[in-house]
Amino acid sequence: MNKKQIKIAAIAFVAWYVISKPDGAAHLVNNALSGLGTAAESLSQFMSAIPS
Repeated sequence: MNKKQIKIAAIAFVAWYVISKPDGAAHLVNNALSGLGTAAESLSQFMSAIPS
């Protein structure tokens, strides 16, 4: 499989997942965004703790 075929397969899988389980997909996106927010907050606290 080349990169284009893998990309098409991944898009097809995501589309199938969203169509077949919209609640699960929404929960997954919510968790991912929450994790990114937590990571950003942790990085901000770390940068604030570094002495100038």
